[in-house]
Amino acid sequence: MEIRIVTVGKIKEKYLCDGIAEYAKRLSRYCKLTFCQVADEKTPDKASEALNTQIKNTEGERLMKHIREQDYVIALAIDGKTPDSVELSQKIEKLGVSGISSIAFVIGGSLGLSESVLKRADYKLSFSRMTFPHQLMQMILLEQIYRSYRIMNHEPYHK
Repeated sequence: MEIRIVTVGKIKEKYLCDGIAEYAKRLSRYCKLTFCQVADEKTPDKASEALNTQIKNTEGERLMKHIREQDYVIALAIDGKTPDSVELSQKIEKLGVSGISSIAFVIGGSLGLSESVLKRADYKLSFSRMTFPHQLMQMILLEQIYRSYRIMNHEPYHK
């Protein structure tokens, strides 16, 4: 299985880079992991709703260029489903068994994902109704994917 992480913005903080690298290393024994980062747009303070939509659309166009036809797209969205770790593991496992060979997890920028990306998504995933920095969300997502593979393989992992 290929797991693709398609995100807006670059990771700037060293501690997040280190955490992401650690989970990428751990995941390498279970799947092929690839990353694609697209540029984010600067969002001015007190931007109008129209400007926010324009920014999301611009970022969305960049993301869509890296989403392939064969990808099963899981968009991270506040209004998505909130599975527990076992349910997420089962979802990933079922996709693999059903012949899906590539899952693209898509993380938007500070304003979220554009409508075009959300429409392309096969599944919307939410970790919480709270808002997290998109850079931190990448590490949290990788930890949960790693946990999913440990669960699938009946391997111990801390709770």
